Amino acid sequence: MEMRSGRVVRGVPLNIDLPEGCVANVLSLTTPQDVCRLSAVSPIFKSAAESDDVWQRFLPNDLESILSTALDGSLLLSSASSKKEVYFSLCDNPIIVDHGRKSFSLEKKSGKICYVLSARDLVITWRDTPMYWTWNSNSDSRFAEVAELINVCLFEIRGKINTCLLSPATLYTAYLVFKFASRIDGLDNQPVDVTMKLNEGECGAQTVSWNAHGRFRSTSVTVRGKVHYPKERGDGWLEMELGEFLSMKGEDGELEIRLCDASGHWKRGLIVEGIEIRPKDGLL
Repeated sequence: MEMRSGRVVRGVPLNIDLPEGCVANVLSLTTPQDVCRLSAVSPIFKSAAESDDVWQRFLPNDLESILSTALDGSLLLSSASSKKEVYFSLCDNPIIVDHGRKSFSLEKKSGKICYVLSARDLVITWRDTPMYWTWNSNSDSRFAEVAELINVCLFEIRGKINTCLLSPATLYTAYLVFKFASRIDGLDNQPVDVTMKLNEGECGAQTVSWNAHGRFRSTSVTVRGKVHYPKERGDGWLEMELGEFLSMKGEDGELEIRLCDASGHWKRGLIVEGIEIRPKDGLL
């Protein structure tokens, strides 16, 4: 099917005949956000923007492999009427993959891959000792279990992910996703050190604080760089920025994120859902 496009350049109308496949191919070289914008410009773009060829380009090449570890992954692929429907479903409804240990989704504007490492996928010091941490269900969580801090002196959480699971050539930000329990002790006055390592080499270090007011009781506290504080997410949880890293094209490696408060005072009242890794906000 050939399509006629009316175009005006410097007041001169141009008529261009283009096969729909050519228009679809051009759209596939843009971004999902651009495709949605262009589909409102004319019927030509609107028709081409529905093409499976366009939306297939925005889906990960290994999508079937990723969804094979999800309980309902095959159902999504078999029940969707188009690749566009698959795409927006993955943007709006994260899929629990890796046998319940991770959440997988796509960023709507760009199609970049996002993951949430569940609390069970993290290494939490003393996590299997009930007097220090307990595992509970939470109606606000996407995962079956969350970790609740009962009482610890040494607070340490580590998360790891292979960068081959992420979109290449993308600047990512990591966030701790958590909330506070009804009773909180020892979390408002001490900073927490965060380090990020890529292939064993440190790629970032900073200080975070549970205290949203940004005040430390001790004047001897040492902080590294800008201090990050909790922010509302809109889904019943808080998030705290842990740092940024660049996922390089053609380079696979292991990213490790570590939070540690070894100040020696006791802490309780934190509920951890996981660590989210998503493209840095505001890049598009």
